[in-house]
Amino acid sequence: MIREQITEKLHKAFEPIYLEVHNESYRHNVPAGSESHFKVIIVSDIFMGQKLLDRHRSIYKELIEELAESVYALALHTYTTKEWTKINNTIIASPNCRADMRT
Repeated sequence: MIREQITEKLHKAFEPIYLEVHNESYRHNVPAGSESHFKVIIVSDIFMGQKLLDRHRSIYKELIEELAESVYALALHTYTTKEWTKINNTIIASPNCRADMRT
């Protein structure tokens, strides 16, 4: 349900030409079925001329409720169409969870 909320909000706010929202909670030490760790790949020309930090801030603003309530981690990969084409539509793999770093 959280994944669908994130997807809907990002579609509405950024009109992406490409959007993937992955629930990566299973890769972490959380109960089965959790929705707490996500990776977002979003391609939108709304990001044109924006610094990476500004792109991330704009996404955080749209997802303020989810981040305040249930989302613990949000990995963001934000691109313009030109940037996305330049990297050949390559999705960066998430690193493995480092359980030894958790408290």
